[in-house]
Amino acid sequence: MNAGRFAPSPSADLHIGNLRTAVLAWLFARSTGRRFLVRVDDLDDRTFTDIANRQLDDLAAIGIIWDEEPEWQTQHADRYDAAIAQLDERGLLYECYCSRKDIAQAPRAPHAPQGAYPGTCRDLTDAERSDKRAQLNRPPALRLRTDAITYTVHDVLHGDYTGIVDDFVVRRGDGVPAYNLAVVVDDAAQGIDQVVRGDDLLPSSPRQAYLAALLGYPEPTYAHVALVLNEDGARLAKRDGAVTLAEIGVETALRQIAESLGYQANTVEDMLGQFDPAKLPRHPWIYTPH
Repeated sequence: MNAGRFAPSPSADLHIGNLRTAVLAWLFARSTGRRFLVRVDDLDDRTFTDIANRQLDDLAAIGIIWDEEPEWQTQHADRYDAAIAQLDERGLLYECYCSRKDIAQAPRAPHAPQGAYPGTCRDLTDAERSDKRAQLNRPPALRLRTDAITYTVHDVLHGDYTGIVDDFVVRRGDGVPAYNLAVVVDDAAQGIDQVVRGDDLLPSSPRQAYLAALLGYPEPTYAHVALVLNEDGARLAKRDGAVTLAEIGVETALRQIAESLGYQANTVEDMLGQFDPAKLPRHPWIYTPH
């Protein structure tokens, strides 16, 4: 059975914008007869178990119910290793020794899109790789050897979207699977075929869909929802006042989320009865604590 999901990174408590996205992910899943899953994206070393537990408590407090026990990315290294091995066996990976500074300063081909990896390490000889390893004195990253510059996905709210697909990293130099690989592998393993998240992540979707195709996974249905911003048009942060559930309270948070979507509702179940993706706001919600 197919599923939608919400997959927060436990680096900070969920704010009202995160909670709104979670509600929308739940509404999309439930309105289409899908299961709803929660995954803890905790591969980054800046994530914390106590924060993850608070995030799960907050989701439950606002009425979001999931259909299976939450998965934690750190418990599934075998998944990522298997996907990386498959790509490597097909000759689709290569070692990269570049730092961010190296990439920023590297010359680019005239047709290369802004932000794309310039291919510095793509065609190194074995001798050049050996020299790089000796100079670097740390493990290299692994990049995907792509044969496309761009890739197009279809989004429920944005229509067709074409974005960069360069030779992106699938495993970092510290051995941690990169976000673009982990999220694709996890979604496929969990049967997630609907990805609802903030529209700041829309540019990453072409890379992820391209990788999914390489691995033989079906492309999910995408819906990238408008973000919640502060009065200055920036992402919400602690400096913006009461933004977390502990500060706002469950009743107020649900009322504010409902109002931002144009609903008269006090629960997520009430919102489900009014949910229509075609009528969702396409512009950011400017949040004012009240």
